[in-house]
Amino acid sequence: MQIGFNPNQPIETTTMSDQEVKPVYKTDEQLLAEHAEERTKCTVYTRVMGYHRPVETFNAGKQGEFEERAHFEEPCGCGCDAILK
Repeated sequence: MQIGFNPNQPIETTTMSDQEVKPVYKTDEQLLAEHAEERTKCTVYTRVMGYHRPVETFNAGKQGEFEERAHFEEPCGCGCDAILK
């Protein structure tokens, strides 16, 4: 079972009986092209004035404000942040 994704590890390997195993790396564009049929549109919701609204329904100015928002994660204080890094 794969728990995390490491971009430095090869996605696939090719094996031959008496030859060296060589990793095959794929670019983001190749991965997106391979899985284009599986991809679906994701609707992003945000809370505005107590209501959850889809961002795509905002006018152009409000969408611009949404994109400029600073996102942060508050540490929980239990020390698990040091383990994950």
